[in-house]
Amino acid sequence: MTNKRKDYISWDEYFMGISLLSAQRSKDPSTQVGACIVNEQNKIVGVGYNGFPIGCSDEELPWDREGDFLDTKYPFVCHAELNAILNSIKNLADCRIYVALFPCNECAKAIIQSGINEVIYLSDKYAESDPTKAAKIMFEQAGIKTRKLETDLKTIELDFSQDNV
Repeated sequence: MTNKRKDYISWDEYFMGISLLSAQRSKDPSTQVGACIVNEQNKIVGVGYNGFPIGCSDEELPWDREGDFLDTKYPFVCHAELNAILNSIKNLADCRIYVALFPCNECAKAIIQSGINEVIYLSDKYAESDPTKAAKIMFEQAGIKTRKLETDLKTIELDFSQDNV
């Protein structure tokens, strides 16, 4: 009998990796966020990244962060968490969501309403912002568990060459 490989990644690292890979689909020049929703059987039931709604041109709508409201990305962009929920394939009750950046208040509402019961994140760099504070208040009141992913893993390299398959 052969011993199994010892250097495999954990479920949390795997699903956060899917979230980070999904973020690479974002065309936002300043912020790329991905999200991955997983059920109790560790099956992926939804993924998303931040971008404009289907049918809205990423060539015509603005990507700017500053300026008049309608001249910025903010009224148009769907966050990764919302896209993952909208792209999901089932009822999300008792699922967990992996996202690199702690959710804002708007995404928190969608997470709570969808039935997701746990949020796993990498960064809370906007912890002092009002949208993040509001999200934390709502998560606490709704009983949504939140936790920062603790890992020693820094990078995962993907190799698309056929020689390594």
